[in-house]
Amino acid sequence: MIETLQKDSLELLKNLISIQSFSKEEDKTADLIGQFLQERGIKIHRKLNNIWAYNQHFDANKPTVLLNSHHDTVKPNSGYTRDPYEPKIEDGKLYGLGSNDAGGCLVSLIATFLYFYAQEGLAYNICLATTAEEEISGNNGLECVIPELGELEFAIVGEPTEMQLAIAERGLLVLDCTVTGKAGHAAREEGDNAIYKALKDIEWFRNYRFAKISEVFGPLKMSVTIINAGSQHNVVPATCTFTVDVRVTDAYSNEEVLRIIRTNVDCDVKARSVRLKPSSIDKEHPLVQSGIALGRSTYGSPTTSDQALLSIPSVKVGPGDSARSHMADEYVFVKEIAEGIQLYIDMLKPVINGK
Repeated sequence: MIETLQKDSLELLKNLISIQSFSKEEDKTADLIGQFLQERGIKIHRKLNNIWAYNQHFDANKPTVLLNSHHDTVKPNSGYTRDPYEPKIEDGKLYGLGSNDAGGCLVSLIATFLYFYAQEGLAYNICLATTAEEEISGNNGLECVIPELGELEFAIVGEPTEMQLAIAERGLLVLDCTVTGKAGHAAREEGDNAIYKALKDIEWFRNYRFAKISEVFGPLKMSVTIINAGSQHNVVPATCTFTVDVRVTDAYSNEEVLRIIRTNVDCDVKARSVRLKPSSIDKEHPLVQSGIALGRSTYGSPTTSDQALLSIPSVKVGPGDSARSHMADEYVFVKEIAEGIQLYIDMLKPVINGK
């Protein structure tokens, strides 16, 4: 059965690669995934470009594990030397846009779902969710279907990690800060220079150290990345704006970090969003321990994914290499897909069989 799943997964990934599926334009890949599942007798649910399904013997009295990955892609960069929509296997590599991020993970999780789909007596239900808009952290992807999925116990989020276990992921806050002064003529010592006023707050962002240190990530990190002020050389600027990139660890919630910042600075601080939350799963969780028993290592991921939208324990793991994501001539090794399917199944077996 696993050999058939591996073969079908590779064919599905080739077909997905051949269809353009930029974020917000994933309708045709959603159609393909829906058709693929329906041809195998599976009832699907759809909202916008998101497809989800449940195992055959779903029992509302049992907890549910979520298997999630995305089928949208970024746009191909200018460095491509190949047709990004031509799935081609050379030297054991399947080339094509989205092959690594996150097509290999997606089809491997679909295969894992199919492996367990008809099994009876599982300790957990399984919900498969193939979602849109991950690459832009959009509102019409996983976030919009979470309320539809029912109560979830924990999740596997498919992203290329070389099948190592990302047991924590940094959250992200982007802050727009505004300092208000008073305009005046530079030659006559008039006004209240907003740039000078901003320096104090910028220095605070540079030097402040949050009290709680993450065991996985270490200290929370803040970086001032953009600053704008002034219109001409002889006018004291009345306003100064700057942007801060805050990588939040699992030691804090985004809301806690925002409160601490606002307490310590004088500038007006507006968060573009608090949606991209830090996430983690206990290293002692049965799923993590199952992965460790299979020789997998654990680490904290510095990048954000749909994991940031989940409020349940989750692990980010999948075939492929994050370093290949968004690169020109993107590829995934064919053997990585086969290994990914086997490892997903082997990780889940002792957990959902209740052993």
